[in-house]
Amino acid sequence: MSTVRLTTAQALVRFLAAQYTERDGERRRLIAATWGIFGHGNVAGIGQALVEQATRPGDPGPMPFHQGRNEQAMVHAAVGYARQSRRLSAHAVTTSIGPGATNLVTGAALATINRLPVLLLPGDTFATRPADPVLQQLQLPWAGDVSVNDCLRPVSVYFDRITRPEALVPAALEAVRTLADPAATGAVTLALPQDVQAEAYDWPEEFFAERTWRVRRPRPDAAELDAAVRAVRSAERPLVVAGGGVRHSGAEDALRTFAERAGLPVATTQAGKGVLPYDHPCDVGGVGHTGTDTAAALARTADLVIGVGTRYTDFTTASGTLFPGGARFLNLNITGFDAHKQAAMPLVADAREGLTALTGALGDHRRDTTRWAAAGRDWQERVDAAYAVPDEDARPTQTQVLGALDTLVDGSDILINAAGSLPGDLHGLWRPRSADQYHVEYGYSCMGYEIPAAIGVLLAAPGRPVWALVGDGTYLMNPTEIVTAVQERLPLRLVVLQNHGYASIGGLSEAVGAERYGTDYRYRDADGGFTGPPLPVDLGANAASLGMRVLRPRTVRDLREALGEARAATVPTCVYVETETPDTVSGPPPAPAWWDVPVAETSTRPSAVKAREEYDRHVTARRRHL
Repeated sequence: MSTVRLTTAQALVRFLAAQYTERDGERRRLIAATWGIFGHGNVAGIGQALVEQATRPGDPGPMPFHQGRNEQAMVHAAVGYARQSRRLSAHAVTTSIGPGATNLVTGAALATINRLPVLLLPGDTFATRPADPVLQQLQLPWAGDVSVNDCLRPVSVYFDRITRPEALVPAALEAVRTLADPAATGAVTLALPQDVQAEAYDWPEEFFAERTWRVRRPRPDAAELDAAVRAVRSAERPLVVAGGGVRHSGAEDALRTFAERAGLPVATTQAGKGVLPYDHPCDVGGVGHTGTDTAAALARTADLVIGVGTRYTDFTTASGTLFPGGARFLNLNITGFDAHKQAAMPLVADAREGLTALTGALGDHRRDTTRWAAAGRDWQERVDAAYAVPDEDARPTQTQVLGALDTLVDGSDILINAAGSLPGDLHGLWRPRSADQYHVEYGYSCMGYEIPAAIGVLLAAPGRPVWALVGDGTYLMNPTEIVTAVQERLPLRLVVLQNHGYASIGGLSEAVGAERYGTDYRYRDADGGFTGPPLPVDLGANAASLGMRVLRPRTVRDLREALGEARAATVPTCVYVETETPDTVSGPPPAPAWWDVPVAETSTRPSAVKAREEYDRHVTARRRHL
C-alpha cells in the first residue's frame, strides 16, 4: 500500500477537500470552505494545513478559506450556508483551544437543533501533556482527560478527540458520513490536540481518494403507508403542518401536488414558511402562537394533523393547547424520533418520497376546500391593515417597515431573522414569493444569528438580494461579521430597527407581571431602576465604523427610498430605522394562540397576580396527545 507523509492537520484538510455529496444527480462538494480564527491551538496545525491546501496543484483542489471575527458567528455563517444549500453542502469552522473553542457551543447548539450540518474543528490541549497545565487548559482534580471541548459533546451529533494521528481515519469517515446523513446531521466536532495536529504520519493514499456520499431518500414502509392512507381517507377535518424538512428535501412541488389533489389546507411552521407561495389556495399561513387566525381555527377543529418534516415545538403547538384532545397525528419525517412525536402514526421517509407515495395511494380522494378558502382571504386583508401607512411623513412602525419591504422584493430576495418580535410579525404577516425567501431561525431563536447567517447565504446564493433584519438588542449581540462582509465585498443588506432595548421581551415581561424591568436601554433613575431617558446609542455610526454604507430614513417616505437604494447596492449597506411604537392602525394582529411562559405563583405585585390569573386560565387547556 502506497503512503504519503503528512501532518494530521494536512491529512484532514486534504481528505475534506475530496468529499462530495450527490442527490438526484446533483453533486456538491461536502465541505465547500473553512472558516477560521487562529490562535496557538490551531495556527501551526490546521492553519498551516490550509496554506498547504490553498497552494496545492491538482485534485482535489484548494480549500477556500474565510476569515471570521467571532467564533460563534462563524458557525452561524456556516449554518446559513448549509440551510441555503438544502444541507447538501456545508462549511467547516476551526478555532484555537480555550475560549475560541467554547465560543462554538452556541452555534453548535443552533446547528443541531435545526438539523443543519456544520463541521467544528476546535484545537485542544496537548495529547502528550508535556506540561500541565498549558495555556487555557482546564484542570479537574477528578478527570485528567477532560478539556473545555467536552462542552461540545451534548450539542454535537458526533464528537471525537483525535489523540493519535491514525485515529483520524475512522473519525473523519464517521464525521462526513454523519454530516451527509439527512436523518442524523447537525454539528459534528473533531477536537484536535495541538501537538497531534502538527505530528507527521504515513497515510494510505486511499484515504485521500474522492468519495461521493449519496444523500438517501428513503421511501415509506408499505404498512406505514397503508395506515397513513386510511387515516387521511377517514379524516373529516385534516390539516397539514409543513416544517423545515419539506425545504431540506426539496419537496415543495410534491407538497403542492399532495395538497391540491387531496384538497388539504397547509399551515407552516417558522422553518416551513414559504414551501407554498402565500397566494396558493391551499396555504393558510403560519401555525401556532405566531401564526394566523385561519391556521389556528383549522388546528382547533382538526381531527387529523399531518405533520411533514416538523419537530412540533411549543410555538407550533401553542404549548400543547392548539390541537383538540381527540385529534390524531400522522407524521411524515425522515427521522424516526420526530416521526413518533405526539404519539403519532409514523411515516418514516424522505419528505418528497413520502408525499409522492401518499398522493399516488390516495388516488382521486379529495376534500372540499370552501370551508377555509375565504378565511385565508380575510387574513390577507388583515395583513394589508397591518402594513397600512396613514401618514407617509411619520416615523415608521416595525410592521410598516415590513410592509415597505413587501412592496419592494420579488422571488429572488431572501430575508433572514432569528429573534425578538420580528419572527412573530414575519410568521404571521410576511408574503413569501419563493420557497427559500423566508429564512427565520426559530429552532434556537439565537440573537446575533442574522448578520453572519446572511453572509453564509450570500456565499451559497451569489447575486441574490439578501436582507438581515435585526432589532437593536440583536445587533449589539453580534455585529462583528460586518467586517467579513466588507472584506469579502458581499452586498449584505442590513435593516436595523432601533427600538431602544429588548422590545420583544419587554412586552412579554409586561404580560407576565415582570413590569418590563431591565428590558429597556435607558439610564438608571434615582432609585437604581432603568426608567431614565433612552441611551444615546447610535448603531448606524457603529455599522459605518465597521465599513458599511449607512442610510438613515426618518419617515416612511424616506424608508421606501432607502430600501430601494439598499436593494440596488453593490456594497454592504445598512438601513438604520428609528421605529415608532405600533398603534391599532399599523401594528401586528394579536397572537392567535397561547404560549406557555410560567408566571410567579405568588407575588405582592398586582401586575404579577393578574398575570397569574390569566396564566391559570390558559394552562387548563393544555393536553397530551396519547
